[in-house]
Amino acid sequence: MKNLSSLVTCHSSLITVVMKKVGFVSLGCPKNLVDSEVMMGQLKQAGFEITSDEGEAETLVVNTCGFIESAKKESIDAILAAVRMKAEGQCRRVVVAGCLVERYRDELRAEIPEVDAFIGTNQVSQITVVCDEKTNTRSLPVLPIGNQSATYLYDESTPRVLATPGYSAYIKIAEGCDRPCAFCFIPQMRGHFRSRRFGSILSEAQALAEQGVKELILVAQDSSRYGEDLGEHDALAHLLRELARLDGIEWVRVMYTYPTHISDLFLDVMASERKAVKYLDMPLQHAAQKVLKLMRRGGNRASLERLIARARRRVPGLAVRTTFITGFPGETEEDFAELLTFVRNVEFDRVGVFTYSDEEGTPAFALPDKVEPPVAARRRARLMKEQQRISRKRNKARIGSTVRVLFEGESEETDLLWQGRMETQSPDIDGCVLINDAPDGFNPTPGEFVNVHITAAHDYDLVGHIVESGQ
Repeated sequence: MKNLSSLVTCHSSLITVVMKKVGFVSLGCPKNLVDSEVMMGQLKQAGFEITSDEGEAETLVVNTCGFIESAKKESIDAILAAVRMKAEGQCRRVVVAGCLVERYRDELRAEIPEVDAFIGTNQVSQITVVCDEKTNTRSLPVLPIGNQSATYLYDESTPRVLATPGYSAYIKIAEGCDRPCAFCFIPQMRGHFRSRRFGSILSEAQALAEQGVKELILVAQDSSRYGEDLGEHDALAHLLRELARLDGIEWVRVMYTYPTHISDLFLDVMASERKAVKYLDMPLQHAAQKVLKLMRRGGNRASLERLIARARRRVPGLAVRTTFITGFPGETEEDFAELLTFVRNVEFDRVGVFTYSDEEGTPAFALPDKVEPPVAARRRARLMKEQQRISRKRNKARIGSTVRVLFEGESEETDLLWQGRMETQSPDIDGCVLINDAPDGFNPTPGEFVNVHITAAHDYDLVGHIVESGQ
């Protein structure tokens, strides 16, 4: 990690007592959130109390992200905040988990000795051990970085405490990744790709439906490869179909698909199953062939345009979401101009843009022709401005229509409005539908579906009023 020691300061010593109340700080992606939910579930089953108030916790668990520099800094800041709370007597034990541990375990141990235990992504099942005051946490077995023998997978019997609203839940369908993307350290942190068994996922989904969950969001490092390692063909399509037919479930959403593995059957299931949301999340990272080759991803602008056209043709009303990286080593102004043209031509529904983070241990770290960070940032701003225009245009086209919305409750933007999401809006990363009125006497509850008449459009959000129940 860049300048790890400069981010770390000294704090107090360990106090050993009985600790039964545990608080969590979960950082990073939804896949990491599932790990936190699993750890909370195991602790609760073992008799620990989970608290959402960090000030009440006797043990604080920080589940970290180690993907890019900004995420690593956020994780370090959260660890140091927990250690300060320990020094001030607000908690008695600090446990650090997750990807940052897999990547920098030795450095973290050396620089922040006040942390009582470090557990990696393959040691999630040991959370109850490290939260037990009788455990000598420094003697826990350590997996070497890049260990491809990682085998951890939770299953339907693993307890979970949902950190999401009760009507929506993530299901991790696979762990690890075998892709060779030059900018990514995830395979070294998470191990090789391994899928959960079909029946295990269905059983977990059924249990979640019985708890009142309406929206299932399938996540993995590479969802489109689900089942390949089990010898199955088109397993994601078959899984999506079966989940979409479960009683009680209304939406099934798939995140993190890879462009080379979008099959016709998967698209046809999305088109034909009412509960399979018409939403394709497919991180493309770039469109210029030279940059894609340097990224070790392959393809070119023409092939990607054909792919998106095929997806939209087979799934009417499909929303396509993607992410891009600006400033990758070797990216020229011509390459960026091609990316900009690609975005203009395709008119994605949702786009996220990141500036390249030069990560040690990845193939890209050794590449020449680095792009200066200010240049990468300017390119990101230009791309986001273009997408803002496209998003506003697409949102304005919805004015006058009536859409089915998952009601979420009070708006996070203003206390004068409610909010919800269409099926083409994923939680946390996309816009929302702001709701400013409802029929007299109609008081929806979070998790209920309503029909909303759209009356106005912002760059990323829509505005409307409820006209009736959408059940």
